[in-house]
Amino acid sequence: MKRIITISREFGAGGAAVAKQVAQRLGYEYYDKAIILRSASVSNLDVESVMKWDERVPKEFGFAQSLFDFYNKPLNERLFEAQKQIIRGIGEKGNCVIVGRNANSILKAFDNCLHVFIHADVHWRMEHMMELMPDVSEAKILEEIRAIDKTRRKYCAFYTQTEFGHADYYDMSLSTSTLGIDTCVDLICQIAEKE
Repeated sequence: MKRIITISREFGAGGAAVAKQVAQRLGYEYYDKAIILRSASVSNLDVESVMKWDERVPKEFGFAQSLFDFYNKPLNERLFEAQKQIIRGIGEKGNCVIVGRNANSILKAFDNCLHVFIHADVHWRMEHMMELMPDVSEAKILEEIRAIDKTRRKYCAFYTQTEFGHADYYDMSLSTSTLGIDTCVDLICQIAEKE
């Protein structure tokens, strides 16, 4: 049985909904962006700064910066290091579903993991987000989908040297626009429960 499930997702593809249902069905703890807030307290960062730097890549990054100790690193590097510590601690406890935060790369050496990527076509994602945010225009939602996906790709590449959404870094890739959220939940649970 898989005791750690990581779910990476395209923005608007329903990854959080899938993850919550999987956690509920398996009786696992569910972790998402709240990890960042924990990271803030671990690394003595204020929450406002943490939210500003979430999933951001340093504009200026040189070899010399990587030689500084933890507290002299740029804020976004300190945040990523703090998140890694938190995610590894969660992984060590097991029985968890972790959404995003590059948890699949951070926990790649852990046993009993199932790394999942959730994606969907852009029209499905737009409709899904319009249901969640009915007061936001289609144009703004489409802009957010593109911007957040781009940011996640850059963040993933910079901090993990992997490619966001590339099959090599996941055990399974599921399309909510093709399969639906419920079927994705069923499939993940079936695989996770196998011995």
